[in-house]
Amino acid sequence: MDLLNISQNIRTVRLAQRMTVEQLAARSGFSKGFISQVENFRVTPSLKALDKIAAALGMRLGDLFQDTGNSPEYTFGHLDGGEEVSRNDNLRFGIRYFALAYRQIGRQMNPFIVEYTPAGEERDFMMHDTEEFFLLLEGEIDFLVLDNHHSQTMRQGDTLYVKANIPHRVRLIEGCSFARALIVYSAPPSA
Repeated sequence: MDLLNISQNIRTVRLAQRMTVEQLAARSGFSKGFISQVENFRVTPSLKALDKIAAALGMRLGDLFQDTGNSPEYTFGHLDGGEEVSRNDNLRFGIRYFALAYRQIGRQMNPFIVEYTPAGEERDFMMHDTEEFFLLLEGEIDFLVLDNHHSQTMRQGDTLYVKANIPHRVRLIEGCSFARALIVYSAPPSA
């Protein structure tokens, strides 16, 4: 495979993971300009640089030399092996997200481990254009749906399925200093 195809593979994988050039630059340690030049075949990166870019995409260096036209049929992972991502100013609210299937190209589900800790302020209600399955793994929370008057206390093992575009938020119950959940989002609707 030639360098032109490698640069196209980098762009294809990045876009399939819904990752911006800025995000790939931050994860790989390179500038946005360098990543853009690599993707547009304006610079010839070293093998060391390609290795860092591949790692930032959740791939091995050798994967960049493969035809990325087809998504792998399966990818293995571990609950503790998620890639930490930033979503909606999450750290300000004591929330951390770990993407579990970030290596799977073209996925139709997006599973995350989400950790909740006390914070100085509560997050407002949020809604998104995907459906969500929520499984509380550890701790105790109040899950609020629609407004502050519709809440359910959830404990380890409790689940919730939320349709798209339903306002919701989570808060730790009084006395709980840590909660952990598995959340699976459906793929966004096609444009």
